[in-house]
Amino acid sequence: MRQTEGLVFGDVVMDRSCLFAHRDGKQIRFTRSERSLLLALSRNPHRLMRRSQLLDVVASADSDTSDRNVDFLINRLRSKLGDSAKAPRYIATQYGEGYVWIATSLPPATPRPGLGSALRLPAIVAVVARRDQGLGKHADVIAGQLRDAIADKVGAGQTVIVAGSEEGAAARYVLHVSLQDNEGRLDCTAALREMPSRRIIRASRLELADPGAALLPPEVERATHAIVEALQRSLAEASEGLGTPTDQPLDIRLRKATTLLSTSNPKWLEKGLQLRAAREQNPASADIALQWGLHLFARLVLANPFTGISRGERDDLESEIEATALECLPLIESNPLLMLAAAKLLYFVNRGHLELAEDLAERAFARTADSAAALPLLGQLRQARSEFAAAVAFFDRGIEMAEPGSEFDLHMRVLKCIALLAAGDGEALKGAASFAFDSPHSPPDLSVMVAALVTPAGQPLPKAVSDVLIAAGRDGARNAIEYTYMTSVRHLTSPQARANILRELAGRLTGLHGTDVIPPFVVSATGLIAAT
Repeated sequence: MRQTEGLVFGDVVMDRSCLFAHRDGKQIRFTRSERSLLLALSRNPHRLMRRSQLLDVVASADSDTSDRNVDFLINRLRSKLGDSAKAPRYIATQYGEGYVWIATSLPPATPRPGLGSALRLPAIVAVVARRDQGLGKHADVIAGQLRDAIADKVGAGQTVIVAGSEEGAAARYVLHVSLQDNEGRLDCTAALREMPSRRIIRASRLELADPGAALLPPEVERATHAIVEALQRSLAEASEGLGTPTDQPLDIRLRKATTLLSTSNPKWLEKGLQLRAAREQNPASADIALQWGLHLFARLVLANPFTGISRGERDDLESEIEATALECLPLIESNPLLMLAAAKLLYFVNRGHLELAEDLAERAFARTADSAAALPLLGQLRQARSEFAAAVAFFDRGIEMAEPGSEFDLHMRVLKCIALLAAGDGEALKGAASFAFDSPHSPPDLSVMVAALVTPAGQPLPKAVSDVLIAAGRDGARNAIEYTYMTSVRHLTSPQARANILRELAGRLTGLHGTDVIPPFVVSATGLIAAT
């Protein structure tokens, strides 16, 4: 799985999905509304974005969608980026009309060797109470001792830094070393914190040499061993569950987890009997229960779209998926992969759990951002809220991280095309849909459906695809539209966006088999008859 670089605008390095940025060594986090505006502006450089356009962008992310609210968000963005309305470097005001992104993206700096791994290592921050400021130099000595010892243990090419503050560390893990004068006795503690979740994963007292404020070599060794062990355990926990191999390196486990959470993964179908037996043997295991839920999910999404599945069977399977995911929630808070699996299942059944799925996915992402495992679901969740620029940013990030031609690469490209369909962006779709649909990673009938769904309007379908659509007949066409609606459309909260996804597919199928191939409930949910 490849790593991606951020976008460089002056002194700001921005994550491509605009989740966060770095400026002057400090991390900047953006709210959902700020992120939506930032994506809309930065992806349309030197182009006037009218207030009405920006209102549409933030409408689903913020209930207060007035002109004044857009202006307020722009000012807040400027503040975070270090920008000025009078002398703008990023966002210029076109008075009475809107805003223009005027910054030019620079080539990213060449990363230092080991930087990707270094981002997983702790920054060390020395903490001294205001009344004990005279101990600052002693605290710096202790922090330096731990830095050198930890760097030795993690190996060459790895970087451990001492930072002046938690905010300036810009690291996933921060080791706080605090020193306090307690009536003549110096007390020293070290606490290792995972910053995205704010969890303390290791805390202990450090014994100082008497009388100096430094650590003796045995204490340095003991503390370093405990800290590195806790760090490795935390990183391992972020990739545990769903049958990922526990005896393989972290990068391989994260890549495996990413594939397991892919919609198009047929492995869950193959494990049905094995998982049923495992559930009977260990009914209390949330891990096995969620794997069973993913098996049921695979039975729905990997079904033949032209033969269909009865509404009764679908309802029964989705009820079991929902119940399984909800029952597991109290047991999975410490496991991000299981949280992602539960969020994926709750999102898919579309039974009023969108906010819950968002909460689970975003908290899990905070602990798995080194992998692409959360990106498909995060993009789908943004898409459900009509935040299409944010959705496409997640899918683009996944495509950049995927191995070209891999199962995950195909999955992300299909999701991106669906998001562009939903947004009504036909021009962008023409470029995004230029990939091979007949992938060995997808069953042939699903490859046909993907081609029929995402081929841009005005472009002919491949003959093999057209032949299948003709041979499907009226019942097959009806089943195909119902399948597409249930797997890829119903989750969007906007009827217009739903109609946008289905319009071209429905037009092709109604042209072949008549307008009554669109099921009545799809007509009701999309108004597609009028649009076709």
